[in-house]
Amino acid sequence: MINEQIRDREVRVVGEDGEQLGIMSAKDAMKMARESEKDLVKIAPGAKPPVCKIIDYGKYRYELARKEKEAKKKQKVIDVKEIRLSPNIDENDLNTKANQARKFLEKGNKVKVSLRFRGREMAHIGMGKEILNHFYEKLEEIAVIDKPAKMEGRSMVMFLSEKR
Repeated sequence: MINEQIRDREVRVVGEDGEQLGIMSAKDAMKMARESEKDLVKIAPGAKPPVCKIIDYGKYRYELARKEKEAKKKQKVIDVKEIRLSPNIDENDLNTKANQARKFLEKGNKVKVSLRFRGREMAHIGMGKEILNHFYEKLEEIAVIDKPAKMEGRSMVMFLSEKR
């Protein structure tokens, strides 16, 4: 809230350079802000009494936006990469997929390992669980299971993430 939007009877006023100007009525604070050709901005509405600061509002908004942008830059986005397997996968193909998953995990991404069953393959769900366990054993030293293998429709899904 700025200027006339502040409806409180009393506010604690802080000057532009951070010095405490004390508790006064909102009208007096507005008068002080106008005299210095600045805005009265409510900074801490939850405090008793609310804290208002005499500052240039446009500059204040710019600073907030800049700080928010800086915080976003430092944030790490974790992607979920998917590795698809089939129930009749060969050992060498499994090694290739495991190496790919290892690269994803080392970059800090999570890996969704899905094993798709087609047609009559649905009769061998136990074999699919063994394949996923074997896949995890290949990545055991760098990965940890987030969600264990579970059936979702015609596919069995398991989530892995990097060990901390």
